[in-house]
Amino acid sequence: MNKLKRKSRIFIFSLALGMAGIFVPADLPAQCPMCKMGAETNLKNGGTAGKGLNAGILYMLAMPYILIGTFGYIWWKNNKGPKPEIK
Repeated sequence: MNKLKRKSRIFIFSLALGMAGIFVPADLPAQCPMCKMGAETNLKNGGTAGKGLNAGILYMLAMPYILIGTFGYIWWKNNKGPKPEIK
């Protein structure tokens, strides 16, 4: 694959990823009904458990993507370079 074609694919992928990030709402309801009920009760009583639950859920959601992205980047950096010619 020539360099221009590869760079254009990377650009299109990055652009699509960026556009997808724009359309994701900032506050996501990421709780099961029982957790939501417990967090709402805690918030009514002046606690902050609901915010902690949401942060924990989003953290657990992001970790696989961060790990896969890190390993993918390391693999990409190690395999980048001139290919040996086969004669």
